[in-house]
Amino acid sequence: MRDSLAFLLTTSGLTPKTYESAHAFLDALPEIEPGCIVTDVRMPDMSGLELSRRLKELNVPHPIIVITGHGDVPLAVEAMKAGVVDFLEKPFDDDAMLGAIRSALTEGAQTSHAQEERRKFEAMLAALSPRETDVLRGVIAGKQNKVIAYELGISARTVEVYRANVMTKTGAASLSELVRMALLAGF
Repeated sequence: MRDSLAFLLTTSGLTPKTYESAHAFLDALPEIEPGCIVTDVRMPDMSGLELSRRLKELNVPHPIIVITGHGDVPLAVEAMKAGVVDFLEKPFDDDAMLGAIRSALTEGAQTSHAQEERRKFEAMLAALSPRETDVLRGVIAGKQNKVIAYELGISARTVEVYRANVMTKTGAASLSELVRMALLAGF
């Protein structure tokens, strides 16, 4: 199955990389390139669902497609809870597999971009001073400068200065962009 799937992907212009087992894949994980993971539910030593759960624990961003010869609704639900983006029953149509992979690759690219943006915003926010962080929390809460000033025991003018510093350090062009950055960074 692994060889025939690799052949299908190669002839479709994709570059597959195959592994003998889930453990072999996990061993190679530090060098893995961006892409999509296709795994079978039934494999020796570690099932595809166990692999999916393990990848989720390790925060591996690659989308996962699970194939199985014995699919049912509870198994599909379990797979989705394990972080799987698609679930295909064997025998599957070549076009269905290629469509699932291309969709997963597109989703993976979007997720990767979002994670990169989040890391960038987290770094920007981490560079803020404690007082700038306090002011930012007030701004995100929708508080006016004078309310933030009262709560922090500083003047409204000082809040304006901290707020300007936050805008400069984050590179935000507007308040709405600043709030979006903060929310994306989980602030």
